[in-house]
Amino acid sequence: MASKCLGCGDGTELPFAFKMAFQPIVDVQQGRVWGYEALVRGPDGESAYSVLSQLTDDQLYRFDQAARVLAIETAGRLFDDPAARLSINFMPNAVYEPRACIQKSLAAAKRASFPAQNLMFEFTENERMAEPAHVESIIRTYKELGFWTAFDDFGAGYAGLSLLARLQPNLIKIDMELVRNIDASQPKQVIIAGIAAIARQLGIELLAEGIETEAELIVLRAAGISLLQGYYFAKPALMTLPRVEGLALSARAAAAG
Repeated sequence: MASKCLGCGDGTELPFAFKMAFQPIVDVQQGRVWGYEALVRGPDGESAYSVLSQLTDDQLYRFDQAARVLAIETAGRLFDDPAARLSINFMPNAVYEPRACIQKSLAAAKRASFPAQNLMFEFTENERMAEPAHVESIIRTYKELGFWTAFDDFGAGYAGLSLLARLQPNLIKIDMELVRNIDASQPKQVIIAGIAAIARQLGIELLAEGIETEAELIVLRAAGISLLQGYYFAKPALMTLPRVEGLALSARAAAAG
């Protein structure tokens, strides 16, 4: 792996530009914004796909590092809550040696006066992991350094339960396809209840993403899930923090559920 790193720190600029959008993660039990997820966007707000589709294999490391730094430095300017977490998506295959590859992120946090312990790194099961042992090493190292790790899109990929048993992240994010119209789907409610029970027994936090309606919120809160994310609260905002809607209403609805 070390040979792949030779061109990563040579200062070469990426041949395309990108920015970050921020979407809130809400704790409906406490009625507050728990944190924000940083999402890659094009210079004018174009989709993440429009950016990621331009990546070549030899640019993965540079892009992963640049995206982390941009997210952290921007959050340092925007966040006014010292307890708010910043969730950053990362590419496990772009992390060659966890302690070495995290140094730019730590330096960015120091420059931006952003508490490093408030960083959370998300990885996804949507793509097969070439080396699960390597991902396990990344998560172990990040935990040792005081970061949170999150398993994104849980329930949408190849081997969610087996990877969960092996990797033991701090948090799992339930895929939005399981959340959509859950109020009208008894099978989805059963599956979510099972995931919630597993998470509780493993001591793992649970977050449901893709919330669009109050009905979805009520069912998820009744299942014991208090961390929620979705358009019901706010759409991602480019290089700024969006206004969070419905927080007081969602707290009342959650309590009623």
